[in-house]
Amino acid sequence: MSEIVLRSLQIDDAEIFALHANNSAIADNMTNQFPFPYTKAHALEFIRRLNGFKPAQVFAIDLDGEAIGAIGLHPQTDIFLKNAELGYWLAEKYWGKGFVSIAIKKIVEYGFSSFEIDRIFARPFGSNKASQRVLEKTGFVLEARLEKIIYKNNRYEDELIYAIRRK
Repeated sequence: MSEIVLRSLQIDDAEIFALHANNSAIADNMTNQFPFPYTKAHALEFIRRLNGFKPAQVFAIDLDGEAIGAIGLHPQTDIFLKNAELGYWLAEKYWGKGFVSIAIKKIVEYGFSSFEIDRIFARPFGSNKASQRVLEKTGFVLEARLEKIIYKNNRYEDELIYAIRRK
């Protein structure tokens, strides 16, 4: 039986990340910091930039030794220091198989044990129903809907704020 593992990002992941992430269906649900087209150079920069954090903040979502996506927590600062933002992406051919749910459960457990935070939040686009479902399935609660504040691909999107709190 295949198992999802969260592991450190490796330089060797760049090729497969570029293959999987170079997909407008993924980029369309991400901030503009996630480039499209997505090249090996983008993957290398991502891996190099995020590998130096202690404790680690971003991990490869690994299935049978292959990086099929990434997931991470981004601790906030200043008055928001007890919060971390969750971000993730998964190769399209693995969508709908429960892999992100497993990865989210693992990163939430890791986040609350590794960082001095009380809340993990995610901000999916209003049109990203799959991401909303996976967040709800993993215990996140919808805290807010901000109407038409995201502008991406020449259209406005709602921003939803989901969160889970330390028990």
